Amino acid sequence: MKKLLHDNFGISGEILSLCEKVIKEIEPHLSRIKETVKCNQLKVLSAFRNNKISETHFHGTTGYGYNDGGREAIDSVYAEVFGAEDALVRHNIINGTHAVSLCLFAVLRPGDTLVCATGKPYDTLEEAIGIRGEGGGSLKNFGINYRQAELVGGKVNHNSIMSTVDKNTKAVLIQKSKGYDWRPSLSNSDIGEIIREIKEINEDIVCIVDNCYGEFVERDEPCEYGADLVAGSLIKNPGGGLAPVGGYIVGKKHFVELCAYRLNSVGLGKHVGATLDTNKAILQGFFIAPHIVGECMASALFCGAVFKKLGFEICPDIGDSRTDIIQAIKLGSEDAVIKFCQGIQKASPIDSFVTPVPWDMPGYDHKVIMAAGTFTQGASIELSADAPIKPPYIAYLQGGLTFDSAYIGIMSAVKNLYDSGLIKI
Repeated sequence: MKKLLHDNFGISGEILSLCEKVIKEIEPHLSRIKETVKCNQLKVLSAFRNNKISETHFHGTTGYGYNDGGREAIDSVYAEVFGAEDALVRHNIINGTHAVSLCLFAVLRPGDTLVCATGKPYDTLEEAIGIRGEGGGSLKNFGINYRQAELVGGKVNHNSIMSTVDKNTKAVLIQKSKGYDWRPSLSNSDIGEIIREIKEINEDIVCIVDNCYGEFVERDEPCEYGADLVAGSLIKNPGGGLAPVGGYIVGKKHFVELCAYRLNSVGLGKHVGATLDTNKAILQGFFIAPHIVGECMASALFCGAVFKKLGFEICPDIGDSRTDIIQAIKLGSEDAVIKFCQGIQKASPIDSFVTPVPWDMPGYDHKVIMAAGTFTQGASIELSADAPIKPPYIAYLQGGLTFDSAYIGIMSAVKNLYDSGLIKI
């Protein structure tokens, strides 16, 4: 092992010793992750059995896509696993931002008010809402009002939420993951408490959860805590690294129907939409997703533990409860985040020879560097790392189809920083 690492990746004995020591120290935490995987795998397997999934569900349709049994079965499996009344799982939902936007445009009408309960939403949603940009059909363009409950001390604050939401609020957006913030991501029970308080103000307020990066990390999901709509991407957790594209929406049947109207056409909704050749990959990916998410969680934990030992601040900390697959590391300089991401890229299976650099990525108001040597373009469930190029220069690592490959990738990132004189071992 030592010789192979040195010959193929230039990993020194010092870096290997550091990482082997960390593995021993985090073993109790890795065991808890495995228990969560088992619980979630049981839920998924039960849903496949209860819905009598068979090879006939693998075959897709073309054209209008009428009577697509596979599409309907996928919706049923998702709804059962996520504790929802209904689901909309489609290959033509392109990412998490698209899925969340569908929810917002489906339930909000001119004159309504949207509140984000978790501070500023993720960057790529800002133009859809109308917080920035020229409009182009944003919620703001349609006369929909927007307010946000500001974070207090970098954390979600219930007093702030309660002073921002009122009985005339139509919908509240809750973002589970930290995004590019330095704060704890929310647990599903945290989300449930926010929803409970909002429903006490007005039970008709539609509570929408951006669940990206959070699926299968815990043993429950937001619908089980009263969420009306929950949305996410298939090239993150629930796609299991096999879904080549797609997104999902789960929740109350009426609201899911409105989302289907928005995606397709009023009156057509869920009854149309050819699946082409995607059904098998979506089903197989969902089946394997609990295991893959467990590999990602172990990879994030390992990365955090290594960089904490090297003297950096991390979020979440080693002993904290993990509620998404993201590990944030406060590296402190532009050079450090660039070298970190470039180190991850060097140990990727795809495009390992490419050197990522910061660029003006669509949907962001600052340069971003992204390392993603992935089989599916932009698939965050595969090992990737990205960072906004702005103080305090935080790198965000997520994914890892196998812990063993992520282990090598993280060592490669350490090596790149060490070779650049940015860290000592």
